[in-house]
Amino acid sequence: MPGKVLLISVNRCASPYPVFPLGLACLDAALRPAGYQTRWLDPQADAQSVQDAVASFQPDFVGISLRNIDDVVIKRRETFFDPLPALTEEVRRSCAAPVILGGSGFSIFPRALLQLSGADYGIQGEGERSLPALLRGLEQRADCSAIPGLVYRRNGSIAANPARPLDLAELNPALRPDSVMGYYLRETSMMNIQTQRGCSCHCEYCSYPLIEGARFRPRPAEAVADELADLRRRGVKYGVIVDSIFNSSAAHVARVCEAILRRGLNMRWTCFLRPAGLTADLMRLMARAGLAHAEFGTDSLCDSVLAAYGKQFTFDDVLHSHELACQAKVDSCHFLICGGPGEDAGTMEEGFRNSLRLKDTAILALAGMRVYPGTRLHARALREGPLPPDDGLLQPYYYFSSALTEDRVFERLRDFSRRSPAWIVGDPPPRYMELAARLRSRGVIGPLWSYWCAAQRLAPALVQNPSLTNCRHL
Repeated sequence: MPGKVLLISVNRCASPYPVFPLGLACLDAALRPAGYQTRWLDPQADAQSVQDAVASFQPDFVGISLRNIDDVVIKRRETFFDPLPALTEEVRRSCAAPVILGGSGFSIFPRALLQLSGADYGIQGEGERSLPALLRGLEQRADCSAIPGLVYRRNGSIAANPARPLDLAELNPALRPDSVMGYYLRETSMMNIQTQRGCSCHCEYCSYPLIEGARFRPRPAEAVADELADLRRRGVKYGVIVDSIFNSSAAHVARVCEAILRRGLNMRWTCFLRPAGLTADLMRLMARAGLAHAEFGTDSLCDSVLAAYGKQFTFDDVLHSHELACQAKVDSCHFLICGGPGEDAGTMEEGFRNSLRLKDTAILALAGMRVYPGTRLHARALREGPLPPDDGLLQPYYYFSSALTEDRVFERLRDFSRRSPAWIVGDPPPRYMELAARLRSRGVIGPLWSYWCAAQRLAPALVQNPSLTNCRHL
C-alpha cells in the first residue's frame, strides 16, 4: 500500500509579498491519485515545526521543494537554499524517511544542492511522473537509476538523469489545501496558475529552458478554465498566470481566453507577456477575458541592447505592445535589466528617453544580470574572463558590461527615477507600503506595481522619487 509523504516548502520570502507554492500543489495532484497520503508544511502559512509535523504525521517519505535560489537583487543578494542542510538534518533526527529535493531552484543546481543538503535523492525538472515512480521503486526496493530527472549518489559521486518533458494534457489540476491557500489569499488576494511550461526563446540569461524545457507545451485550454472556475468558487477574485511567457502563441492565448469567457468567471488576472507579436484583437480578447495588468518582459528600451540580450524584438515592438494595452485599458509595467551585454552610458540614456514615450506605466529596473549555469550568459562570462572557471554560481554572480560598473549603473538609475516617477528602483519605502495597504483596504487588487500606477493617476504628488523591488510572480 502506498505510504505517506510530507511535502515541505523551503520558501520564506515575503517581499514584496508571499507566493503560493504552486509546485507542491502540482506534485500533490500526482501523489494523491496514486494512493499516497500527503501533508503540507509551509513555513509561511503554518507555524508547526518540522519535528512536530513529522511526529504527528509519521511520513514514509519527505519531499522538500526549493522554488528560488536567490532574490535576483544585487544590493541584497539574499539566497534561499541556506536552510537545506539544517532542514535535512532535522528530518533525519525525527524519522528515517528518505529526503527528496525538487523545485525549480533545485533544478538549476541539482548536483550542488544534493551535495550541500545531504538529502538522499532529488528530482530535476518536472516531478509529477518521476516522484511517484521513485517512491514506488523505493517501496519495492527496485532499481530507480533510470527514472527521468533523478539525481542520486552513485559510486561516490552524484549522477543526474536528463529530465523528460511531460504531456501536460495528462496531468491533474493542482491541488491547493484550503488552509494553505487561505493564508495566501488573506495576504495577497491573488492565486497563481500555469497554462503552459517551457520556453523556446533565446534570451541571453534565462534559466526557464533549463528548468522546463526548450519548447512551449500548453495545457488544454478547458483544463485551465476549469481550474480557474474552481478557484473562483473558492473565493479567488484575482489570478496570476505564471507562465514564462503567456503569449507564446496567439492561438494558445485565444483558446484560453475563449474558454474563460464561456464560463463567465468574472475574475481579473495578470500575466507575463513578450512585447511582440500582439494584435489589437488579441489584446482586446485578453481584456474581455479578465486581463487587468500586463507585465512585459522588455529587458531594455534600446534596440542594440535588445539584440545583445537575444530578445528578437525592437523598441518599436515594445511601444506598439504598450499602446495596445493602453487602448484595451490594461495597466502594464516593463521589467528592465540594466548593465548587461552591450550596455553603456549612451544606451542607458537612450532607454530613458524611450521610456518617456510609454505612458501610464511602471518601469521596474534591475541592475546587473544574474548568471546561471548552462545559459548563454554563462558562456559569455567565461569567454570574456570576469567569471572564474570554477565558480559554481550557487552564490549570486552578476554580469556587467565592461563599459559600466555597478556603481555607475545605479547612479544612472537613481537619476532616471528622479526625472520620471515611472522608474522604480530599489526597495519599497514605508510610505509606499502604507499607500499600497490603503489601496488594498479599499478593494484594489493586483500586483504590487499596479498600486503605483493607480497612485500616479489618482494622487501624483505621492509618487515622487519612488522605489520598489522586483515583483515578478515565479
